[in-house]
Amino acid sequence: MPTRTYEQRLRAESAEQTRRRILEALYEQLREAPSQPVSIDQIARKARVARSTVYLIFGNRAGLFAALSTEMLEPGGLDRLREAVADPDAREHLRGGLRAGMQWLATHRDVYRSLHSMAALDQEAVGGAIHRQEKNRAGGMAYLAQRLSEQGVLRADVTVDQAADMLWLLTSFDAFDLLYTGRGLTVDEVAQTLITLAERSLCR
Repeated sequence: MPTRTYEQRLRAESAEQTRRRILEALYEQLREAPSQPVSIDQIARKARVARSTVYLIFGNRAGLFAALSTEMLEPGGLDRLREAVADPDAREHLRGGLRAGMQWLATHRDVYRSLHSMAALDQEAVGGAIHRQEKNRAGGMAYLAQRLSEQGVLRADVTVDQAADMLWLLTSFDAFDLLYTGRGLTVDEVAQTLITLAERSLCR
């Protein structure tokens, strides 16, 4: 392999390792101290990089939190959700999607609670990341509601828009956390409770 190409590859690998180290530092800070404000200086120290490196890679606080929210979606959670969405049976899409969503929320519960709390106080940085996630979830619920309607699964007295609203509520972090943390249910119990509510409210 030519020396220049090898060096370029090493630099790229090093840059990716640095990026991941910064995101891991932010994730751990949110998980370990969810009530404490997050500063770029603090994250840089935890990641063993200069403050300027964080800005060089992510641009600003908004870019850093946006990258974290994207990173949190990757390990396994999206694969399970894609499997649910790809199911030809809309009712199985509903069940599988809820199970995948609740599992993802349980995996990242402490960090997600911290992000939701911070979003109200830091609309520009954290709020933007949460808003994009919620916008994507709203689109997913609208799609599921439409599939349920097209396959004749929705009750006659439930419109597609009403179904989307109900699904939006049942797949929210607050719905999950009220049962998971507030009631002490397991992830599977939370998922089954919400699936039962969805099917009894929406399906024939």
